[in-house]
Amino acid sequence: MGKINWFPGHMKKTQREIKENLKLVDAVIEIRDARIARSSANPDIDKLCEGKPRIILLNKSDLSENKVTKMWMNHLSSENVKVLEVNCLTGKGLNQIKPTLELLLKEKHDRLKAKGLVKIQMRVMVVGIPNVGKSTFINKMAKNNIAKTGDRPGVTKSKQWIKTKMDIEMLDTPGVLWPKFEDDTTALNLAFTGAIKDEIMDIEELSFNLVKRLQTRYKDNLIERYKIQEVNEDPLETLNSIARKRGCLVKGGEIDYNRIAVILLDEFRGGKMGNISLEYPNEDISNEEVEG
Repeated sequence: MGKINWFPGHMKKTQREIKENLKLVDAVIEIRDARIARSSANPDIDKLCEGKPRIILLNKSDLSENKVTKMWMNHLSSENVKVLEVNCLTGKGLNQIKPTLELLLKEKHDRLKAKGLVKIQMRVMVVGIPNVGKSTFINKMAKNNIAKTGDRPGVTKSKQWIKTKMDIEMLDTPGVLWPKFEDDTTALNLAFTGAIKDEIMDIEELSFNLVKRLQTRYKDNLIERYKIQEVNEDPLETLNSIARKRGCLVKGGEIDYNRIAVILLDEFRGGKMGNISLEYPNEDISNEEVEG
């Protein structure tokens, strides 16, 4: 698979702006995809936000395997970082944000109350890589309170505080944060979940890699969803069986790989294969421990 690279210049600018804006906020809300809780993070965030209270939202948690999501919550939590499982589209779990922020900012708030301040407005910066659900989250929290200041690339957004009904004001991240593609696994995870656009991927190769990945930990999901007899040691054979079951054939009984690729990726992303997590906090975790 070809290496995917982004512009380091843009990245530097974004990091600089985040650093500047951090002075204006009490805390940071970072959004990740629960199915790929490591791959959907920007690794520089830890460094950039050091010392700032942070909430990590594991979005699309309705699509991930609950047990694995809980493992991630334990793994990513610390005194200064709280983790919530949410669905930004439906709003599930978002009501936990306010009490969690209050917990993280308790000392600061106690000091302000001691000075006689009654109503405290919390200010947060929202960060996340593209396509993990950041704008969905902001829209859901703001309930259409948002005035768009220019969506086209190159149109400078003025610094815009977005009000919510929870006594929280949000600041969207300036610029774009990209994940780091240090290995093919990260790139594949992002491509499987649709965080990298299909147009720049070879989707036939992608669907083969998805089957290869799923048949190691989620073979029962494949067997059940596609009514195949078994998964074959060779992922290509498994892919062929699924294609035949779905009638993805062209003249002469040849497999229509493009058609089955579209179906597989679509059904995986839509949660139709069941709840699936593509990475684990502890990658050498045994299958038994996850499946048991």
